[in-house]
Amino acid sequence: MAALLPSWAWVTGLTAGATAVVVALAVQANHGPHPTAAVTRPSASASAGAHASGAPKTPHVPALPDASGEGRRIVYSLGERRVWLVDATGNASRTFTVWPGTVDPSPGRYTVTFRVQSIKGSDGVQIEHIMYFTKASGVNVAFSNALDGASPPPANGQKLGGIRLHKQDGAALWAFGDKGTPVAVVN
Repeated sequence: MAALLPSWAWVTGLTAGATAVVVALAVQANHGPHPTAAVTRPSASASAGAHASGAPKTPHVPALPDASGEGRRIVYSLGERRVWLVDATGNASRTFTVWPGTVDPSPGRYTVTFRVQSIKGSDGVQIEHIMYFTKASGVNVAFSNALDGASPPPANGQKLGGIRLHKQDGAALWAFGDKGTPVAVVN
């Protein structure tokens, strides 16, 4: 004859199972695309009565560098440590700062040659959204972001060609660029 489980055991088991499902879904959602808020600006009539000192300040966003090419492309500025994602009309749809490696690519025109979803980087850090576009000083140069979103550790004399991005910027770049996407590197 089989023993019956008391009701508290059933409740405990069901609660533990439901908690595990919620945690699994939360982890899965964290790895998916994240919505971004749209920026809206007040109309002239709405801002006419606003007090100047109370108006929010718009952060300075560097303009797309001159002579960075035309059409849809990724632009990487060595001096500004910044990337722009440029649409087919020539407008930057997104820009963000990066952490360059110890080996810089030469200014010029390249294309994304290879993409890898995730690997361990040459610095030992788990990275994702790796987009290779050239070699410099015998080192592959690629955009990537750390899985945990952290900035890269000190190079300790290593030759590193990884250009690290913030996690959300890495996801945006991955969605924007595919094999063959032009990359313009400028000073």
